[in-house]
Amino acid sequence: QVQLVESGGGLVQAGGSLRLSCAASTSISSINVMGWYRQAPGKERELVAQSRPIGITNYADSVKGRFTISRDNGKNTVYLQMNSLKPEDTAVYYCNADLIRNGIRSRYWGQGTQVTVSS
Repeated sequence: QVQLVESGGGLVQAGGSLRLSCAASTSISSINVMGWYRQAPGKERELVAQSRPIGITNYADSVKGRFTISRDNGKNTVYLQMNSLKPEDTAVYYCNADLIRNGIRSRYWGQGTQVTVSS
């Protein structure tokens, strides 16, 4: 089991910045993929950014160049730095951890943190 606790959401004006944190209950260096997803009202949950222990990251096209995912293995924490925020970034942001063991993937989610960007 992996428990994830997000923090750092809030209300910000367009063009502003926020940093989300996701603290894991286990060593994140043992987790295959850690990522951030978001879900806006009336929309499906979508991938925002992912990070793997070997340093590979990937981003949704809509956030490339504005958001950065990073890890602090010593603190078992993953961050999402969000710059140049837009109203369309408004959503509940969820931290995700994927563990793959013996070919079986287990997915874990945090409780979510609200990000609201005003125009």
